[in-house]
Amino acid sequence: MSHPTLSRRRFLAAGAAAGGGLLLQFALPVAGAAAMASSAGVAPNAIVRIRPDGKVTLTMPYVEMGQGTYTSIPMLIAEELEIDLKDVVLEHAPPDDARFINPALGFQVTGGSTTIRAAWEPMRRAGATARMLLVRAAAGRWNVDPASCRAERGTVLHVPSGRRLRYGQLVDDAAKLPLPKDADVVLKPASEFRLIGTPAKRLDTPGKLNGSARYGIDAVVPGMKVAALAISPVFGGRLAGADDAAALRILGVRQVVKLDDCVAVVADNMGAANKGIAALAVRWDDGPNAGLATQDIVVDMAKAAQGAGAKVRTDGDPEAALGKAARVIEATYELPFLAHAAMEPMNCTVHVKPDSCEIWTGTQVITRARAVAAKVTGLPEERVTVHNHLLGGGFGRRLEIDGVERAVRIAREVPHPVKVVWSREQDIQHDMYRPYFYDRVRAGLDAQGKVVAWTHHVTGSSVLGRFMPPAFQNGFDHETMDGAEAPPYAFPAIGVSYVRHEPRNIPTAFWRGVGPTHNVYVVESFIDELAAAAGADPLRYRLDLLGHDPRARRVLELAAEKAGWQGPRAGNTGRGLSVQFAFGTYMALVVDAVAGPENEIRVPRVVCAVDCGAVVNPDTVRAQVESAIVFGISGALYGDITFRDGRVEQSNFHDYRVLRMHEAPRVETHIVASTDAPGGMGEPGTAALMPALANAVYALSGRRIRKLPIGATLPTA
Repeated sequence: MSHPTLSRRRFLAAGAAAGGGLLLQFALPVAGAAAMASSAGVAPNAIVRIRPDGKVTLTMPYVEMGQGTYTSIPMLIAEELEIDLKDVVLEHAPPDDARFINPALGFQVTGGSTTIRAAWEPMRRAGATARMLLVRAAAGRWNVDPASCRAERGTVLHVPSGRRLRYGQLVDDAAKLPLPKDADVVLKPASEFRLIGTPAKRLDTPGKLNGSARYGIDAVVPGMKVAALAISPVFGGRLAGADDAAALRILGVRQVVKLDDCVAVVADNMGAANKGIAALAVRWDDGPNAGLATQDIVVDMAKAAQGAGAKVRTDGDPEAALGKAARVIEATYELPFLAHAAMEPMNCTVHVKPDSCEIWTGTQVITRARAVAAKVTGLPEERVTVHNHLLGGGFGRRLEIDGVERAVRIAREVPHPVKVVWSREQDIQHDMYRPYFYDRVRAGLDAQGKVVAWTHHVTGSSVLGRFMPPAFQNGFDHETMDGAEAPPYAFPAIGVSYVRHEPRNIPTAFWRGVGPTHNVYVVESFIDELAAAAGADPLRYRLDLLGHDPRARRVLELAAEKAGWQGPRAGNTGRGLSVQFAFGTYMALVVDAVAGPENEIRVPRVVCAVDCGAVVNPDTVRAQVESAIVFGISGALYGDITFRDGRVEQSNFHDYRVLRMHEAPRVETHIVASTDAPGGMGEPGTAALMPALANAVYALSGRRIRKLPIGATLPTA
């Protein structure tokens, strides 16, 4: 996703806040393709209020799901406004695409590692503009030149006289002043930052430690009941019948709601609701996918992959170059369906009344949640209220609104508020999965083993084509092809193509990004194959292809240096690496893989070098790297959603494994100092980890991994 450029006036209004104080409404400018997708138009959006007591309230257009947004964005405001971080108070933004648009994606959404990229300049400008207004207000009080005043720690100081006024004393005067012109708003140079770039403590930590933080699943509404679900086990299946007599005899069960594809048992508590589900006698019509197996899907994809597909990129004449190459190497890579398995299972509390609908949940797409509720209930959108909460993990799952839609359909049949909760089994078996991908890659090498031609043919579903249809153009979307369309290497000839193939009624969705977490695996694994074919060191081979890109070379060299790439390693240790440019961030990883006593694969150490441009909070960057690496190891070693008789075979963490705490590696993160615009940090670590681990397994065992998951153990024979 491109970094948004600022193309129109950012501040649209400044004036008095209700109850006194200064209110700033400013635009988050939409750019590029996002502007095309947006119907928001020009309207006042993000809001900063400064109260007479000096507290600054930011109406936060983004949601917090563990990534540190609720600390990093206040740091941007506080830096320019010259206040302490603790003086910024956040409140969730209500649903409003026009007022709270994500400028990188074109509507009100949190995702795609875009938040800091989108907020970096506008939020700082908001702080700087407020600071200028307050300084002018103070200068007016004192009848002095504003240039003789400066802001510091929530006050304005008249330097020659030493007089000082608190912001709270100035906000009403500041609210009456005209906005400064864009050109007159000067942002602080990096050399003067006192907050940005420092390891700030997370503002959301105390609430999460003392239990006061509220996630969607914590919502409690007077008169609320809870509902457990039985959902058609086959995607596309329908309810054929349900005998609910036994369920209704269970103490605490109040009602059984039967919809076309699920049954909900509504009860006083979750225990009774689950007993009610167990007591149901349900019959399903599985529909046309009753016999579907994973192998059927793979056969379909292999056949579709023979098609030419849409040309995503053609530089030079790759086919001619392949024809002249001294050697041609080709491979097919397959990546499985993956579930999100967020720590907080899907949940949604809804109260439908004749003239209104109220929702309590945690969502990355609050306006879409409101829209689907309006559609299901037939109410106008302004009669639907959504209370957004913290998210206990998103990874793209809460970019989808299927959970909200189902909860509203159930609540429509219930005369009181109802909290619908998915069990872990239902969360995994009725997810919207990371797509299965089937990739064919070819490379032509010259006599010295150097790449002279590269082709990459991707086959898989298009999440963006479903999620944001206008972004699917010329037969492909850039999100799916991100990481394949522009690999970091300088190839003399390159051809990249895409076949959109939707699996049989299997819903697919974003999964901690889509393109890079799939394409980087293929590119970096295949580069490793080429290095091996050329008899070259994988590090040296990559560096020779990165001569044009100093930032990519820098992170690769740094990671290799810190990891001791050429240094000694134990006999049962394999070391692999990867390098990428994704989500606006350069990253290189070196991964050690070892074989345990039972020949199991373990990852004791990961070394990361990252150049993500300007860093707001280095602690958050490190946390994101560590989180993404654990997520990536889980996916690479264990992640695999499979189908048999139309049903998802996995059901819980015993057969959809994630890394345990004692299995987590030591992660060393080295951040390259930079003043470039920030890149995203939520997803790069996952994309970089998978190929580096697979390459380490190859170094350890000679086993080339062209189909994920790697598996928990090495072959014993």
